[in-house]
Amino acid sequence: MLTASLGPSFLTLAAGGVALLAYALAALRSERALGAARWALAVGWVAHALALVLDTAGLGAGLEGARFGFAPALSATLWLVLAVYAIESRFVPLPGVQRWLAALGVLAVALMLAFPGEVRAHADSPWMPLHWVLGIASYGLFGAAVLHAGLLSHAERQMRIHRGALPPTPLGMPLLRLEKLTFRFVAAGFVVLTAALVLGWWFADPWRWDHKTVFSMLAWGVFAGLLAGRRAFGWRGRKATRWLYTGAGLLLLAYAGSRFVIEVLLRRAASAGGAW
Repeated sequence: MLTASLGPSFLTLAAGGVALLAYALAALRSERALGAARWALAVGWVAHALALVLDTAGLGAGLEGARFGFAPALSATLWLVLAVYAIESRFVPLPGVQRWLAALGVLAVALMLAFPGEVRAHADSPWMPLHWVLGIASYGLFGAAVLHAGLLSHAERQMRIHRGALPPTPLGMPLLRLEKLTFRFVAAGFVVLTAALVLGWWFADPWRWDHKTVFSMLAWGVFAGLLAGRRAFGWRGRKATRWLYTGAGLLLLAYAGSRFVIEVLLRRAASAGGAW
C-alpha cells in the first residue's frame, strides 16, 4: 500500500546538505587540488549513503514503512556507480571522470531531496525487499557499463582522429581491456536483473503486466540479445554500444520513468484538476 510522502527529515536534509557541498567542491576543484577533490568526493559519497538510508527508512520523519521513488532510485544508482569509480580509481587515474561524477552527484542528491517518493507501508512478500535491492543493484551495474561504454566510444573517436593509432583511453588502460570491462558489467547486470525479475514474478501476488514489467522485460531482451550477439558474432564498437544504450534506456523507463509519471506528472495533473 502506497501513501503520500512527507518531506525529508532534518537528519536527511543535514546529510544531503553535506553531500551536496562535498560533491560541489569535488566538481569545481582546480587541477592543482586533485587530492582535496578526492577527499571531498569521498565525504560526499558517505554522506550520500547516509541520506539515502535515513530517507528510505524514514528515520526522523515519523514514517511507518519504507519510502522510495524515481529520484531515490536514480540517486542510489549514481551512488553505486561512484562505488565502482572508487575501486577503479585506486588502480588507474580518473580525474576527468571524477569531475563529471561529482556534478552528477549534486544533481542526484538534489533530486532525491526534492522528490523523496512515497511510503510503502507493507511489502507484498518478505522476499520483495530483496527484489528491490537486486533491481537497484542492476541499475548500478548497467550504469557503470554505460559509463565505461561512453569512455570506450570517446577512445574510439580519438583513435579515428589519430588515424588508427591507439592513444591511451580516459581510464589509462588499453582499449581492448576497457571493452572487456564494459561487457563484464553488462553480464553482471544481466545476471542481477534476471534474478530480480524471477523474484518479482515468483513472489508477486498477483503478477501484473504494468509499464514497469513491460519495460523491464524489453530491457532484459535487449541485454540478452547484446550478450548473445557479442558471443556469437563478436559485436563491438558502435553496434554494441547502441544496444547497451537502448537496454539502459528501457530499464530506466521501467522503474524511474514510470514512478516519475506517477509521482510528478499525474500528481500535478490531479492537483490542477482538484482531485486525484
